[in-house]
Amino acid sequence: MSAEAADRVAAVGNSRPSTPLQTSWFEFLLDGSLLEKHLQKSNPDPLPVQLIVQFLEQASKPLVNEQNQVQPPADNRRNRTLKLLALKVAAHMRWDLDVLEKGLTIPVLNMLLNELLCVSNVPPGVKHVDLDLSTLPPTTAMAVIIYNRWAIRTIVLSSFPEKQTKPGPHQINMLSIVQQEKEMTDNILTVLKEQAEDSISVLKGALQLKKDFYVHTLRTLDLLAADAAANGETESSTAGLRIGADELHCQVHYDLGGIFFQQSCTDQLAYVKARDHFRQTKELLRKLDMAAHVHLDEKRLAGYWNACKALTGDCDPSDPQTTPYNYINSLIRVNNYQAVIEAFVKDNMSRSLPNHFRRSVLREFLYKVQQGESGLDEVCHKLCVCNAVRDALEGEVLSVRFQQLLFKPSKRMVDFLLEVCARSLDKDHPSETSRRNMAHLMKTLCERLEDLSLVFVVSSHKLFMELLKEEERKALMEQMRKRSATINLSAKPLPSFYDIPASASVNIGQLEQQLILSLEPRRIRQILIELHGMAERPFWRVNSKWEVPPDYVNVILCIKDNLTKDLVYILMSKGLHCIAIKDFVHARLLFSACLELVTEFSPKLRQVMLNEMLLLEVRAHETMAAEGSRERPPPDLVSRVRGYLEMRIHDLPLRQVVGEECVAFMLNWRENDYLTLQVPPSLVMNNPYIKLGQLLASTCKELPGPKESRRTAKELWDVVVQICSMSIQHKRNNDGRVGLIKHRESSMGILHRSKFITFIKKLREPLVLTTLISLFVRLHSIVRDDIVNEVTAEHLSIWPSSLPNIQAVDVEAVAVTVKELVSYALTLNPNNQSWLITQADIYFVTNQYSAALNFYLQAGAVCSDFFTKAVPPDVYTDQVLKRMIKCCSMMNCHTQVAVLCQFLREVDYMTAFKALQEQNSHDSMDSFYDYIWDITILEYLTHIHHKRGEAEKRQIAIKAIGQTELNTSNPEEVLQLAAQKRKKRFLQAMAKLYF
Repeated sequence: MSAEAADRVAAVGNSRPSTPLQTSWFEFLLDGSLLEKHLQKSNPDPLPVQLIVQFLEQASKPLVNEQNQVQPPADNRRNRTLKLLALKVAAHMRWDLDVLEKGLTIPVLNMLLNELLCVSNVPPGVKHVDLDLSTLPPTTAMAVIIYNRWAIRTIVLSSFPEKQTKPGPHQINMLSIVQQEKEMTDNILTVLKEQAEDSISVLKGALQLKKDFYVHTLRTLDLLAADAAANGETESSTAGLRIGADELHCQVHYDLGGIFFQQSCTDQLAYVKARDHFRQTKELLRKLDMAAHVHLDEKRLAGYWNACKALTGDCDPSDPQTTPYNYINSLIRVNNYQAVIEAFVKDNMSRSLPNHFRRSVLREFLYKVQQGESGLDEVCHKLCVCNAVRDALEGEVLSVRFQQLLFKPSKRMVDFLLEVCARSLDKDHPSETSRRNMAHLMKTLCERLEDLSLVFVVSSHKLFMELLKEEERKALMEQMRKRSATINLSAKPLPSFYDIPASASVNIGQLEQQLILSLEPRRIRQILIELHGMAERPFWRVNSKWEVPPDYVNVILCIKDNLTKDLVYILMSKGLHCIAIKDFVHARLLFSACLELVTEFSPKLRQVMLNEMLLLEVRAHETMAAEGSRERPPPDLVSRVRGYLEMRIHDLPLRQVVGEECVAFMLNWRENDYLTLQVPPSLVMNNPYIKLGQLLASTCKELPGPKESRRTAKELWDVVVQICSMSIQHKRNNDGRVGLIKHRESSMGILHRSKFITFIKKLREPLVLTTLISLFVRLHSIVRDDIVNEVTAEHLSIWPSSLPNIQAVDVEAVAVTVKELVSYALTLNPNNQSWLITQADIYFVTNQYSAALNFYLQAGAVCSDFFTKAVPPDVYTDQVLKRMIKCCSMMNCHTQVAVLCQFLREVDYMTAFKALQEQNSHDSMDSFYDYIWDITILEYLTHIHHKRGEAEKRQIAIKAIGQTELNTSNPEEVLQLAAQKRKKRFLQAMAKLYF
């Protein structure tokens, strides 16, 4: 007794209830009538597709002879019967490719359909495209059509992304089987893709046949089995299942549409072909109504149809089959924006367009506006209004964009909004919900609109009168009146302690408004004279945003004459505001008028205004320089800056920012001799900015120089270290131990760190910034104490290599400062390769690998004309390349790692091979093979793909090896040229990925 029979006996003898036993494959061989009975069951076990797999698996098992050699399966009666049984199961399933594709793998289905071709007497060795389907017997022609339908469907399905399942621990032994199956699948797909055009031609030929078709059934297959000599001309050919021409054509049109849609990724005209096939599919479906032999996904067909219509722009508004989506898309395509708005207004009543689609259309127009298309602002506003009315009708919350529109709407926009509201309600039978929601929108408009004239437009509209009850309208109007009174009072404040006639209050308010807006000194003076004639109060308080520096407030407010006090305060505050917005023309007019005024009565204020005018000229010239001007400042301005730095006037209020910007000005224009040789020592001792300027100027003058001349660099180092240090106190804890307490807020240096950063960001001179970057990079490396991951910069050797009191340095402050400094420097010159490498290193040591790689590539691009030339080796050093390799590795871009390993002076094969062994690479893998010039790496790639059964990728690698310019017998110059060409192309490709 066999093991399976013993199991059956044991199961029968067991009194406990159990699940029905699964029928074994060999039982169908023993009983010819069992298969049809099994398939008629409501829930057969095994399922039909499982039976096909079992039959074909048993029929294709290889033989092992006595010499232990593997032989192909025997062509005996058993195996032929098993194959016929598999075909019978498929015939029972009516050759439904949808079901067969879901249940069977590509190799199994390929085997099944090849058996169908064989039993249908399709001439072996003849290409299907060379066969004349009209002359073939019906079942033979149908077998050819089914096979070629499956071929193009498989190509389409294989193009869809599919998540691969990783084998679990219990599947490790199955890995080789999975790889073999994958290799078989890849080989079959390769053949199918090569023959795709032939398959398309065969199916186009099938569309020309107007006769009915016949496909094999269980009965016809039995006839073939009974008569081994039967061929396609026996009665079995027409005794099969009849399939009408329209039914088959419907299915073929659908399959052809799918393959053309897939091909349109590379051929835009294929969309038109796909659209035509899908149109005929839809027409045939309507004609057939309930077709028993048409198996297609109607939802997918609808999706294909909509996509083709949108992509080809083929939309006839009068076509009853045109969907609202296609209609809107066609209007956008021809720039008929008014019609789009009209369609949205009409849809507010019909509500056929989903809200998410309407919002996506609005987003598309907003994107066009961002891209610089002019004239679309009003379209965006109107679409936003239409969507808001639709939201209101459905009780949804109004969008933020619509609420922003209500801040400053025009009368035209309000009129359009009211028109949309009126047209969005069903005039004959509006629902109570719609009326209530629309009334709520009307009330919201009145509450949100600040312009009372626009509120009147809404409240006087016919729709407002119809929707709101009289009590609601009265309550709303009362609320508007109260708000109106509040607005008037806040806009024109009336002093309660002055007796001013009511008529004068209006004039005061108007004059104050003019005073706020005016930038003309004479007009400002005239307005103030009029105001003081109407009321004696401090008009410098009219606008809370008028501010003068705290250093000057007391001096100005001590002016006895109120008119003069107001005039000086307002002229200065307006001038400072103009400087802030870089309106230097008006600033000069305002400051000149103020200087002329104060010269008459106050030498102290005269000097204050001279200092502010100096700051104005410095900022104006620095702004021009920042915008690209290379014109040096006039000698008069440089002399005035020197005079300010040396000025000593008793009891004169001085703003620190003036001295700060004067020092920055001198550094930016390389007035280093003055800063190092001519500044009085007393100034250096008393002004921290002058001290910093002197040390920076001296250090820059000594670059590059011998080590013994770097005393100034050591002084600058000590000053900066003190700025970044914290005061430390010792405190005894409860347990008696002494601990350290750091006070970050109390800087030990000549400046607080925040002020130091502000000063740095006023510098533009590249050498000064490079010096500061170098200093902070060295300081950062010392406090981090990470030798492996150090940031690099120029001139690091001039700085000390250790700190005597490293605990006092604020590590976080140093890290933040170096990042801010390098980022600021790159805003001034984004093409400085040294700064770019430093920025990349900063990202690298903080594990921000994508950003690091971006800046490494930028550094290479700026010194090679975007990689059209070779990147100098002093830029892409081995250290930089190894960091780029690590960046790619950490982002799982392992193919990029392998390519970069070739860039090193000595190719790092170990890293390259390890990277190529990774299977979860997130880059484009084989698309990078053309950039590999090292034959050893390419050979390893070929080996890896062969081992994994990846036939297509292996062919790509072999093709890369076969390029004549990589032949190792070539002269060295040819090999170097090939390597350089691939380096440039690879780096350009990387730049497109990461920039």
